[in-house]
Amino acid sequence: MSGILIGMLVCLLLPIYEAWQDDNVWQKILAFASIETKTSMIILVVAVLRDDWMIGLVGVIILSVGNAALMLLANVIKRLNDVSNRGFYG
Repeated sequence: MSGILIGMLVCLLLPIYEAWQDDNVWQKILAFASIETKTSMIILVVAVLRDDWMIGLVGVIILSVGNAALMLLANVIKRLNDVSNRGFYG
């Protein structure tokens, strides 16, 4: 089971590398969403291995609320781009 956990940690490094390489904001948001999902899955695996459901509850909350926060951030950035393209009084 620890081999699976080590594999999950290695897979967590891939979106970090992608966010570091690219300057596009949307690619960074996608990479951070991927990091958040992978981290919450790692927390759930650790919770099952330790048989501690309080840690599992934290993983579920991060998985459900974290994606909502990223979607809100993406909509705010999209609206800011629309406003900047139209101009201030546009």
